[in-house]
Amino acid sequence: MWTARAILFAILFNVATFLCVVGSLIASLFSRKALFAVVMIWTRIHRALAEQLLGIRTRMEGSIPHGSYLIAVKHQAQYETLEMVRLSDLPVLVMKRELADIPLFGKVTLLYGVIPVERSAGAKALRVMLTEGRAAVASGRPVVIYPEGTRVPVGTAPPLRSGFAGLYRALGLPVVPVALDSGVFWGKGLARRSGTVTFKVGEVIPAGLGREEIEARVHAAINALEPAAQAAPRSTAQAGS
Repeated sequence: MWTARAILFAILFNVATFLCVVGSLIASLFSRKALFAVVMIWTRIHRALAEQLLGIRTRMEGSIPHGSYLIAVKHQAQYETLEMVRLSDLPVLVMKRELADIPLFGKVTLLYGVIPVERSAGAKALRVMLTEGRAAVASGRPVVIYPEGTRVPVGTAPPLRSGFAGLYRALGLPVVPVALDSGVFWGKGLARRSGTVTFKVGEVIPAGLGREEIEARVHAAINALEPAAQAAPRSTAQAGS
């Protein structure tokens, strides 16, 4: 029964995504505000489907402040990718270049505002990320990044990717760390079971800290809900997003 519900969610969400992508392209012909409105509709459809079909809901501990911040988020499931757009009021997103290259969808992401990163491109990828990041700051929107680089299993706390420290230094923004436990209910594939996903917003970390300190503080904060976080290394991995 649960598998059928998870499959139905996937089907309906993919159909809704296609319709919202087409709607976003049409809306972008009129204004960016219209594009943003369609994106928000997409996030609300995602949330409604998750609640009604899967019984997965969101609980906030703390609140995400408004304004220009670098929001560093734990990444365990598809769930938070759209919830963070809704919760942080249409942020610019740091994301894999491959997603921005998907036909139609990729065009919408670029119109919406993303910082695409090629994880295998090294220094070149970092330069592109920094240039796009400065443009995001000029727009006044927050920037969301998943500093561990990709979705990780529950109970793991890998080191932060080096791109995070570079972006933090270049943007000069304070950091809002967000821990979560979405992986308990939803992994890399279909949703696993119903429940309430906790988003724990940590204390704002000021701009201008040294690399070692900012990485240590962000690593600890985004892994605040991870049972194995204290045992994980905090050295920096290869650049990525």
